[in-house]
This record gives sequence, C-alpha cells and structure tokens, in this order.
Amino acid sequence: MAPGQKRADAKVEARRRGESLFAFSDGKIHAYQSRENYQKIVMRFIDWCRDEHHVRALGRIDEQADELASLYLMERMGQGKSAWTLQTERSALRLFFQDRQLADRVELPTRRREDITRSRRPAERDRHFQPEHWQPLIGFCLACGLRREELRDLHVRDVYYRSSDGQLVVRVVKGKGGKRREVSVFPGREQDVLSVVEGRDPDEHVFDRLPSDSDIHSYRRQFAQDLYVSLSGRALPPAGRLHARDLDRDAALVVSRQLGHVRISVVCDHYLR
Repeated sequence: MAPGQKRADAKVEARRRGESLFAFSDGKIHAYQSRENYQKIVMRFIDWCRDEHHVRALGRIDEQADELASLYLMERMGQGKSAWTLQTERSALRLFFQDRQLADRVELPTRRREDITRSRRPAERDRHFQPEHWQPLIGFCLACGLRREELRDLHVRDVYYRSSDGQLVVRVVKGKGGKRREVSVFPGREQDVLSVVEGRDPDEHVFDRLPSDSDIHSYRRQFAQDLYVSLSGRALPPAGRLHARDLDRDAALVVSRQLGHVRISVVCDHYLR
C-alpha cells in the first residue's frame, strides 16, 4: 500500500530512467478501494484453483502460478468477461505473485472506449431499477456528483453551509485515495440536498442503503456536464467530439476538483465526452 503517494510521480521517475510507460505499474496500490477489489480477485482465483484443479496448498499455487493464472484468464475470456475486467484481474494477480510477466502468453482483448456500455446506453440491470422510487437519491446525486462509496459513507453532519462564503457543501471525509474534499452543491439544486438531511440526527448515514441497480456513475457524469456548461457558458458538442482546443480549461479544472480528480484529462475523456 502507498496511500497518499502519487502514481504520477512514479511515472515521472520511470520516464527519467527511460522505461516504457505502456501498461505502467509501480508495484504499489494507491487506493484502499483498489486493494479491496484486488483482494476479492485473488481470493476468487485461489478458490478456483482449489475447486477446478484441486490445488489446495498455497505453496503449490505459487509454483504453478503462471500456468494456473493463464488457464483462469482464458476461462474468464470464454465466459465473455470484458477487456477491463480481464486486465484488472491480471494486474491483481501479477501484483499478488510479484511477477510482472505472469500470464503474459495470454493475449487479452484490447480495451476500447466504444465498447463501454454502462452509463452510456441502457444496460440489462437498468430494467430492474425504478427511478420514480428513488427520486431523493437521484436529486442528491445530481446536486453533488459523489461516487457510490462516498454516498455510502456520508453522514448527515457532512452536509453544511460553509462559514467563509455561505455555500452549501457536502464534505467527503475519505474519497478516492483517502482524500478529503468539500463539494459545492450545484446552484439551484440545494433543496434536493437539504430535503434529504433536514431534521435528522447528525450521526446518521444520509442513505441507509443504495440500490445495486442504480447507475450512480451516470448521475455523477450528468453533474459534471451540467457544472461544466454552467461555468463555461458553452454547450457540449456531440458525443466524442470535444477537442482540446474547444475546452474551457478553467471550468474543467473546477469540475475535476469537485469530482475528486486532479487531472483535467480524466474529466475531459470520461465525463465531458
């Protein structure tokens, strides 16, 4: 674990050493959520080794790591897992076994932006979600653009008026990478936030539960786009056609900080397009 350390700094050092930055890894985990996800992947793999190949001793799994990991990934490909899932699983296994070439002979599918379907067009799971039953949650999300984990951990006391300027804000105590931030509520949507927390115990969680079928990221994306348009005064072009020369960098930087990112490129590539 390397909480608080920037992966970008490691990339700068690697570039100075003349190393390739293709599929770069510094061999560390920078976010607790990544660690949790990697642990789940590794445990699922170990269970698979035991159930499918009857290899139970961890020492034997270590000895056969490359062969077992290769077979596992090929099976996962046969199950139709996405390129993103497969790449993440191989990264987790490589980190666990401390082998950057693990399962290198398995040619994984290429990750392509146009293959992303979640949050861009209707998905099967969306059919089970009834938006009319969750309007307070949706309104809250569109007002502050929090991640699912940030909504889950949010307490009533984390919604307040900032003393310096009287702005209604939502405090994220531990966002991605353990970072803390204040999110200014989108102008005109304050009541969507206040109606959820007014009159409640400060120590309560704002949301007792979040429906698994709700597309929280799509609301976060909509918040980002609405905020960018509001700040820049520019309408967004058709999907996929936002060029760097057309970008209002000042507005994009504000949006980036509101979302808990530090790079404008992330917002431009994944939220505004």
